[in-house]
Amino acid sequence: LMAKRNTSNMKSMEQELHCPVCDEMVKQPILLPCQHSVCLLCAAEVLVQRGYPPPDLPPEPYSPSSTPSTRSPRQTLCGTYPGRRRKETHPPMLFPCPSCQQDVELGEKGLTDCLRNLTLERIVERYRHTVSLGSVAIMCSFCKPPQSLEATKGCADCKSNFCNECFKLYHPWGTPRAQHEHILPTNNFRPKVLTCTEHEQERLQWYCRTCQRLLCPLCKLRRVHHGHKVLPIAQAYQALKDKITKEVNFILANQETIQSQITQLEANSAVALQHLTHCIQELGALSTQVFEKQGLLEQAGLMTYTQELLKETDPPCFVQAARITHNRLVKAIENLQCFSLAADPSFRHFHLDASKEIKIINSLDFIQAPLAPVIDTQKTLAYDQLFLCWRLPQDSAPAWHFSVEYQRRAGGAAAMWGGIRSPNSATAWQRLDEVKGTSAVVDRLQMDSVYVLRVRGCNKAGFGEYSEEVYLHTPPAPVLSFSLDSRWGLHADRLALGKGQTYARSVPGLSLLQAADRTLTSCHLTSDLLVADLSVTQGRHYWACSVEPSSYLVKIGVGQEAKLQEWFHLPQDMASPRCDPDSGHDSGAEDGQDSPTFCFLTMGMGKILSHSSMPHPHTAPLPPRLGVCLDCDKGRVTFYDAHSLRILWEGHVDCSAPVCPAFCFIGGGALQLQDLVANRSIEEPPPRRVTIQTRATNLSK
Repeated sequence: LMAKRNTSNMKSMEQELHCPVCDEMVKQPILLPCQHSVCLLCAAEVLVQRGYPPPDLPPEPYSPSSTPSTRSPRQTLCGTYPGRRRKETHPPMLFPCPSCQQDVELGEKGLTDCLRNLTLERIVERYRHTVSLGSVAIMCSFCKPPQSLEATKGCADCKSNFCNECFKLYHPWGTPRAQHEHILPTNNFRPKVLTCTEHEQERLQWYCRTCQRLLCPLCKLRRVHHGHKVLPIAQAYQALKDKITKEVNFILANQETIQSQITQLEANSAVALQHLTHCIQELGALSTQVFEKQGLLEQAGLMTYTQELLKETDPPCFVQAARITHNRLVKAIENLQCFSLAADPSFRHFHLDASKEIKIINSLDFIQAPLAPVIDTQKTLAYDQLFLCWRLPQDSAPAWHFSVEYQRRAGGAAAMWGGIRSPNSATAWQRLDEVKGTSAVVDRLQMDSVYVLRVRGCNKAGFGEYSEEVYLHTPPAPVLSFSLDSRWGLHADRLALGKGQTYARSVPGLSLLQAADRTLTSCHLTSDLLVADLSVTQGRHYWACSVEPSSYLVKIGVGQEAKLQEWFHLPQDMASPRCDPDSGHDSGAEDGQDSPTFCFLTMGMGKILSHSSMPHPHTAPLPPRLGVCLDCDKGRVTFYDAHSLRILWEGHVDCSAPVCPAFCFIGGGALQLQDLVANRSIEEPPPRRVTIQTRATNLSK
């Protein structure tokens, strides 16, 4: 009884397996760019009828007497005109698809670019074995005559058919042959996996959602897919399979509704049949709608075909074949939920011309919600607070206000860059409501944590879509706020400080040029030291700055006040070419102490320069912002790329005495301290308040 019911179900989907050109069971189907499938031979005949040169095709696939072609379809099926050079341009090859009634552009290679629909071939194979429509028995290829047995299995790797005994004989247990894939007996062995039509033997491992195309690793690297959303084929396979399964379950759960709609359609068809004979076209529309509805019944064609489609386990084959079925199911569900007759059986619409009214309605400009905002990644940052900046797309409706949502993600860098995390690694979303303008500040944050932020606009039509999520990593320690102190080594003719004393620039001065002229040398190096206007003795502190890429040499770090004063106030002739302002000992090792009294990182000409104190000397690109973290309790200073908080280098410093941030210019250069986010929303900041120990000693000479 079950076998009989299964056969009945398989017969109901026969129409789904027909070629739209020959209206027979598809043979060697290929997938057109419009996602419809046709026989390979039928497609070639249609192109020949259109005047294109006939391609050299392999013999028919289902004939037992046929021998496989010695040339692959990639070599024989070519859509280019013969006798022309490859670089010459010619009109594109167009194929009239009978399913969508449109001319589909095949491209320069013609049918070669059309992938083989292996999933549909497998469904046809199962259909033939289940229904047995005059199929000829396939004999074992290895039995010795005259006692040849009927084949029960086929081997996709050996490309041969076997009876049970021969299969065991040629696939012994414990050998590599035992791992071969066995299939139903067939005279048409297909390739096991889909390969790229442009790159030999390259498997299709990616799926471009923008182009809706399967890609091999080499196709993925092409510029045409830059900026597209490309997914691994396994992810696209699972997502599409889940959608189709959900759609099938929804349709199967509404069988009574479908049956009642079919009854209503059949009744209206009978009414329409009683009207004038010139309304046959309207009757045909209702008949077509009845046929589509019947296909949604549990044991009808589309449902049976979809259930067979879900049995496909090869991701590229499934994604290739299932997209058109998914679109059909979506339309069927929409029609099921919003059911209406395709034609009015009373034909009252013949008496009214509403074209003008429809044109007026279409011209109405309805209020729309704002589009998803675009995050400005150049201005968005995490420092003492999170600063988020965005803008609306140019064609977006205006927003009355914005809603900013943020969430803390545990797990450090792994959470920031999408690593695996436990379900409890993220806190609940928090929200800032009715934010005016296009920027917002988030305070009261946890240190050394990753926060994800998103924003959406709101107007009279409601809330729009969320922006893309942006991840920000908070500093590893509290932010130290200070200004530059110019009392050491300040030369007015070559060292200038900006407003607020957070910007400094060093340039060659007139006295230096005159000294160089007297000594007949072209050395114009200067050495100027700037320190912070405060010092620390305990705790952990973080600050950031940016160095102008064209700077000659700039040293950034920390040091004890007394030692820095000694080092930079030794009597030297800076105009002399014999003076080496950069000794290479950036960690104060010459003092002979276990912990150095100062620690600097040297950079210049857009790079971080190597020096003797690094365990593995190298040069690295200069980051847009450099972060420094001082741990007084451990006597350690760490240098970061302030954008990603990637560690660039770690050093040690003696913190037994007050330590302060220090900056040294050797030659021309400039740097800018990172402004506090809290100061951005205040036009005139209040008088400066230092909440940690300040310098008590007079350091001026």
